[in-house]
Amino acid sequence: MKKPTTYKVFLGSKSPRRKELLAGLDIAFEIFTIDTQEHYPLDLAKQEVTDFLAQLKAKAYEGKLNDNELVITADTIVWHNGKVLGKPKNYNDAFEMLKAMADDTHYVYTSVCIKSKDKEVVINDSTKVYFNALTDKEIEYYITNYKPFDKAGAYGIQDWIGIRAINKIEGSYYNVMGLPTTKLYDALLQF
Repeated sequence: MKKPTTYKVFLGSKSPRRKELLAGLDIAFEIFTIDTQEHYPLDLAKQEVTDFLAQLKAKAYEGKLNDNELVITADTIVWHNGKVLGKPKNYNDAFEMLKAMADDTHYVYTSVCIKSKDKEVVINDSTKVYFNALTDKEIEYYITNYKPFDKAGAYGIQDWIGIRAINKIEGSYYNVMGLPTTKLYDALLQF
């Protein structure tokens, strides 16, 4: 099988889920993170937000990559009722997000920026997620036991709440976890 890239690959993310998914593609990589202030123009919507943020994160690596190196940065949001649900600020924020999404649908958008010294490619994917109804006690249980404060929309599809409350999805499961693996692998083959 052909290796997806001949570049030395860096993952510019602290996400354990992205690390796990990239490793699952059998791509050798190292973690190389640079903290970036995540802000975006408020007139952006859906994948425009994640495209912007993935590129913003990649911009921090300008001048730091050698000729044979590339970095992968990514951003994931939940889009519900016309607005972005990012990472919850606290317990109450997480509760309100989950309460709003219960017994409803939402979209998860993830964008990935692949950047080398002289090339940059942005890919994105969306997944429609159907949530079952949830009681307040179930939401409280999930937040207390799983502490989803580092997750867009205050949940992880691979966690208890995903097993309990996600009725179905349309699109990539791994995209909801934070990395559209099939599209990323295909993009690396072309890089």
